[in-house]
Amino acid sequence: MDDRRQFSRLILTADAKLISTRKCWQTQLLDISLNGALIERPIGLELNDNALTLEFMIHDSEICIQMQVRVVHQRDNQLGLACQHIDVESISHLRRLLELNLGDASLLDRELERLFALDGKS
Repeated sequence: MDDRRQFSRLILTADAKLISTRKCWQTQLLDISLNGALIERPIGLELNDNALTLEFMIHDSEICIQMQVRVVHQRDNQLGLACQHIDVESISHLRRLLELNLGDASLLDRELERLFALDGKS
């Protein structure tokens, strides 16, 4: 399989919510990166162009991470989500979570620079 990922991913299983303007679905987070996430496809979710928000709590804490996402692929009852927007507080917590688990702060700094460069092109 051609793996063209530009961002380090952390395998992280957690309860999560996928929220649209009309409905909220319970799901499972499977992995996370600065640029997106992989989740189990929620039962009853119909894919369309509606804005979605992914929300999950960091284990053993009161910290909630939220990101606005869009579905970029689906496979085997899983959805790949690309981050469209994340607030400063959520990305700070996500960066720290990744840093603690991946152990390479300099790699994450480079990925943040890449993320902001991509964001500036849109």
